[in-house]
Amino acid sequence: MDPAIVKEHFDRIGCFRVLVMGRSNAGKTTILQRVCNTTDLPEVFNSKGEKRKIPFCDTKCANYSQRGYHSIEDELIFKSNRGFIFHDSRGFESGSENEMEVVRDFVADRATTLKLEKRIHAIWFCIPMTDYERAIMAAEEKFFNECNMGSVPVIVLLTKTDFLVSPAIGQLIDEGLSMKEAKLRAGDLAEWMLNYHKTRIINELDGLKCPPKDYLTLANMNQDDADCHPLLRCTTNALGDIELQQLLISTQQTNLVLNIECIVEK
Repeated sequence: MDPAIVKEHFDRIGCFRVLVMGRSNAGKTTILQRVCNTTDLPEVFNSKGEKRKIPFCDTKCANYSQRGYHSIEDELIFKSNRGFIFHDSRGFESGSENEMEVVRDFVADRATTLKLEKRIHAIWFCIPMTDYERAIMAAEEKFFNECNMGSVPVIVLLTKTDFLVSPAIGQLIDEGLSMKEAKLRAGDLAEWMLNYHKTRIINELDGLKCPPKDYLTLANMNQDDADCHPLLRCTTNALGDIELQQLLISTQQTNLVLNIECIVEK
């Protein structure tokens, strides 16, 4: 993109802002690191722009929200890519009415605020396949029934889909296969399981009042060569505003494939 156009978008709208939702074991931090091409943790700023001293981490700081440090208003920013600002609705998974009200108010305010630099542009809702037997819980149902996202697209990310290989192996062994045979056939069964559960999740969420815009499966995001291109591409397609699409693409100047694809389409 023309650097002048990029600057114009950033000056008018600010950074591309994403609300990340999901359970504490959904791999949210890893996904954000991949998108921003880093292994470092983000800096955390409160709503006043003051840097917090408490580091952000799904595992080491599991009690972060419970200690009163966490707020959905907090801004998570990676030094490697300051074109993104992330918000995390940590604690949402318990599905309490108080937590739902916080999320509902935040989405309602940030989806329509006249302050363009504060507006959220997309929501990534992570559902880990480590919980494939109970993928949709009360918290998910409440969110997609009660939160009107307006024009902000919600993309459901089925994360950690590579986990399904393990129960696939166990099922094949239970059926009488040897360990060697089970490992050879586990990939096909795991793919079938993923398609089955993805279809079940889509059918359930699409039947609620405020369904997602799209669905995406992610695997092996903890590996150094993990590809976040499908996520960025899916998010770009979900945006209804060409200016926002250009803003998102501009944060990924090193992602030549994404840039070329969007240029060809336009």
